[in-house]
Amino acid sequence: MVITLEGRLGSQHLLLSLLILTAWKAGSGQVRYSVPEEAKHGTFVGRIAQDLGLELAELVPRLFRLASKGHGDLLEVNLQNGILFVNSRIDREELCGRSAECSIHLEVIVDRPLQVFHVEVEVKDINDNAPVFHLKEQRVRISESRLPDSLFPLEGASDADVGSNSILTYKLSSSKYFALDVKTNSDDNTQIGLILRKSLDREEVPEHNLLLTATDEGKPELTGTVQVLVTVLDVNDNAPSFEQTEYEVRIFENLGNGTVVIRLNASDRDEGVNGEISYSFNSLVPATVGDQFRIDPNTGEIVTKGNLDFEKLNLYKIRVDATDKGHPPMAGHCTVVLRVLDINDNVPQIALTSLSLPIREDAQLGTVIALISVSDSDSGANGQVTCSLTPQVPFKLVSTFKNYYSLVLDSALDRESVANYALVVTARDGGSPSLSATASLSVEVADVNDNAPAFAQPEYTVFVKENNPPGCHIFTVSARDADAQENALVSYSLVERRVGERALSSYVSVHAESGKVYALQPLDHEELELLQFQVSARDAGVPPLGSNVTLQVFVLDENDNAPALLPLPGARGGGGALSEPVSRAVGAGHVVAKVRAVDADSGYNAWLSYELQPAGAGAGAGAGAALVDVNVYLIVAICAVSSLLVLTLLLSTALRCSAPPSEGACGPGKPTLVCSSAVGSWSHSQQRRQRCALGRARPRPTSWPSAPVIHPA
Repeated sequence: MVITLEGRLGSQHLLLSLLILTAWKAGSGQVRYSVPEEAKHGTFVGRIAQDLGLELAELVPRLFRLASKGHGDLLEVNLQNGILFVNSRIDREELCGRSAECSIHLEVIVDRPLQVFHVEVEVKDINDNAPVFHLKEQRVRISESRLPDSLFPLEGASDADVGSNSILTYKLSSSKYFALDVKTNSDDNTQIGLILRKSLDREEVPEHNLLLTATDEGKPELTGTVQVLVTVLDVNDNAPSFEQTEYEVRIFENLGNGTVVIRLNASDRDEGVNGEISYSFNSLVPATVGDQFRIDPNTGEIVTKGNLDFEKLNLYKIRVDATDKGHPPMAGHCTVVLRVLDINDNVPQIALTSLSLPIREDAQLGTVIALISVSDSDSGANGQVTCSLTPQVPFKLVSTFKNYYSLVLDSALDRESVANYALVVTARDGGSPSLSATASLSVEVADVNDNAPAFAQPEYTVFVKENNPPGCHIFTVSARDADAQENALVSYSLVERRVGERALSSYVSVHAESGKVYALQPLDHEELELLQFQVSARDAGVPPLGSNVTLQVFVLDENDNAPALLPLPGARGGGGALSEPVSRAVGAGHVVAKVRAVDADSGYNAWLSYELQPAGAGAGAGAGAALVDVNVYLIVAICAVSSLLVLTLLLSTALRCSAPPSEGACGPGKPTLVCSSAVGSWSHSQQRRQRCALGRARPRPTSWPSAPVIHPA
């Protein structure tokens, strides 16, 4: 039985029973004990002093001591009672490994006399070691193409114990793919392995985690486990695949070179080189795709390499291949539908067609002048174009169809007011920001003959000295026609009439182009004081239009007629001499005779003065001085009267011209005084201005009072 040195531990610990076999003394004096391994400190082994035949009292004097070959500290002897006990932990596996027999050999030495005893202590095994696998994890690599019932060896566990404590049994965790195969050889070696029960599919289950358990037969049983990681090796039995068979991408035009359009991602359920994918365009894609895009063979990114233009091509269908690197390679496919979105990058275009120019100024409202078409290569709101017209003009744009407009007349035209219109047609799209284009259009207004030639005033007054040379230019008429070209080409002519018994054209003529009026013959004031006629101005339009102007030509008198004496009643004499008898008895101041004379001229040319030719020189000189004084006063008086008349006419004309417009700038019938010669006379009377002599006027007699006869003293 097991005996402990400390009784107090008996109830707390499991006492190991020691079966002390009967100690015997062999010839060599050897004693045997047994002790279980892992016994605690102080565990009783045997009464070594008693078994060796030694007295307790002599142990110390004889220097009792133990000697062990390398294990001296495991066991110790109490010299007081001669008991052999466990001094330190005893590990059988450490002492003897897997040896079936394990003992500790002791030598007991005592002196006086010297004696040597051999003691053998057998160490008994207990189940203190669980089965152990050398690897923490066992890895098995199996190709997914292996057939069922294939065997794959595994490494078994080891148990440091001996006997039944080291006998192991194995168990595998549940799996529908694998089973455990255990075989024992003739030399009691156990071999274990995995048997494939079902075909593997790496893409379905790439790894299998199994738990292998080893259990010994000790009491109590101890177990050890190890993870068995089965890796399914790939074969190239799967083609790459995309998540979608078709991808739709929308991008804006004019993207920069190198812009990523889409990043494709294909997956291959295989692994290694069988799962390495390379991307490429399908060989059937059109050349336009290769010109505009490229694909990265490693990342699957489709990037632009050219400028995308919505107006040229707005839809690309790109077939992409994803090919693995297995043998043989396998490929997957997808289609990328790439839609190019429009941006407002095109300005509207304006086209002017069917111009009907110039337009007549009498054109009807609504007359179509031009057809305008607009276009914009953009789409949607970016391509919706509206037109406007500037500035404010008598035209408008009328929409006739989508993007088609007519430029029509909106209000009446007057070429004489505006002969040409500079129009600006603006086309603006609906983009944001909007773009616009302009086109300039010059609309010329064609003239129609709607304006008659017009003179500056309805009547002109012309003064011409008589006795003019034939063909003398006396005046120039000028009419203005607001029309253009032939409609404004004015020709002049006389309005023919009779002047007395003669035709007007025998007196004057007018140049058809210049409007110069010529006197065809010398005019005689005494025959014709006033020549009134009309000049017609007519344009070359169809039909022609015309107007007339009245010319009043006053023939100014010149002193071309000498005075003529009228004979006295009953007087005798002739040839400019008068004879009148005088009585010798008449006194001074007596009227002897009344002398009468006439002058065919007018005005001061017809004012006569009389003088006597005295017989004596002294008397003649005195009378001449008196007559000179009288003539000076007469001339001064005539000039003063003429000046007042001219001033009165000028003031009257100025007042009439400053009258309100309703009355006309210069009222009709109010002639303008024009002097045709620098030496013309303004001294004729208004009564003579209003007379139109159709024949020769009678001479106007002028009588002057006889000058007093001054007799010498």
